[in-house]
Amino acid sequence: MNRLQITPDTETSGYAGDEQRWAATVARDTEADGHFYYAVTTTGVYCKPSCPSRRARRDNVRFYDTSAAARQDGFRPCKRCLPDRTDVPGRHAQAIAEACRLIGQADHCPDIAELADTAGMSRFHFQRVFKATTGLTPRAYAEAARKPRLRNALERSASITEAIYEAGFNSSGRFYESVHGLLGMTPTAYRAGGAGLNIRFALGECWLGTILVAATERGVCAISLGEDAETLLRELQDRFPKAQLLGAEPDFERWVARIIGFVQQPSLGLDLPLDIQGTAFQQRVWQALRSIPPGSTASYAEIAERIGHPTAARAVARACASNPLAVAIPCHRVVRTDGALSGYRWGVARKRALLKREASE
Repeated sequence: MNRLQITPDTETSGYAGDEQRWAATVARDTEADGHFYYAVTTTGVYCKPSCPSRRARRDNVRFYDTSAAARQDGFRPCKRCLPDRTDVPGRHAQAIAEACRLIGQADHCPDIAELADTAGMSRFHFQRVFKATTGLTPRAYAEAARKPRLRNALERSASITEAIYEAGFNSSGRFYESVHGLLGMTPTAYRAGGAGLNIRFALGECWLGTILVAATERGVCAISLGEDAETLLRELQDRFPKAQLLGAEPDFERWVARIIGFVQQPSLGLDLPLDIQGTAFQQRVWQALRSIPPGSTASYAEIAERIGHPTAARAVARACASNPLAVAIPCHRVVRTDGALSGYRWGVARKRALLKREASE
C-alpha cells in the first residue's frame, strides 16, 4: 500500500532558477528544504537552504536538485543541517499533526496565518499541505472539531444561544451558516433528539443480507447491513429517537437500488450525496478510507500514519467501528498489520466476503 507522500517538484516549487534558490538560501527558507541543495566549493560541503551555518559567497555556491547529485560531485553533507536526513513528508506530517492539536484545543478557530507561522510555512503552502494530509481545509477541520463540543453544549446549556458561544462561535450568524454541516439538522431538532427532522428510509435484500438505507435532506446518512430488518430499523430509531422516519417512496427507492448495485459491485462507485457526521478525527479517518481503491487493503497503523497520528492505530479502529455508511466508507478494507481480518461493525464474515469479491473484480 503506497503511503501519502508530498514530493518536491523543482519545476513548480518556485525554486527552479538559481536566482530564486540563492534568495531562499540567503533567507534560510525552511520551505525550500527538500526542493534543492547548495554546495560550497571552498569547504567541500553541501547543505539544506535553511542551514544556519555562516553564509558563503555567491560565486562559491553551486545548486543541486538532489543530495545524491551533490555527493556524486564529491561534496560531503553538512554536520549542522544534516541534509542527507531531510524528510519533507515526515516534517510536514508532524507540523500538520501539531496544527490539528492546536485546532482541537482552541476555544475558537485559530487564525490560519498563525497556524502557518507555527508550522514554519507560508499561509498558501500550509493550506495546501494541510488539505493534502488531512483531506480537509483548516477551516473545515476546525468546524469538524467543534462537533462534539457543540453537541455537548446543546445537551447541557440552558439555551441554544448559550451553547453557540460555549462551543466557540464568535457570533450566532457564523454558527447558523455552518450548523447543518455540524449537526445535519437544526440545533432545536438536535436538542429534541431529531424532532422535526424527516429521515427517509428503506429496507431491502442484497447478497450480504438485509440492508437499510436512510437519508436526510443533505444525503445518505446510513447504510446498514444485518440479519433482520427489525434490528436495523431499531438502530436507526435509537440514533434519531424523535425524528420522523418516512417509509419507502418511489424516488428514494431508486436511490436504494443504486446503493444495492454499488454494494454488489463497489468498483462502480457511488455518486449519491452523503451526509457524513462525525468528529474531526473520525472525518480524517473516513476520508483516508475512501482513498483505498477496491481490491486493496491498508492496516490500521498505515491509516494512522497517513492522517498524521502514527501512534493512533487503536483510535483509527474505533473510528472504523463508528462508521455509519457500510461500503460507501470502506472500513472493510482496513486490516491488521499482519494482514489478518479484525472486527467489522456488520460482521467479519461480510468483511471477508466483500474483500474476496473486490479482489476478483
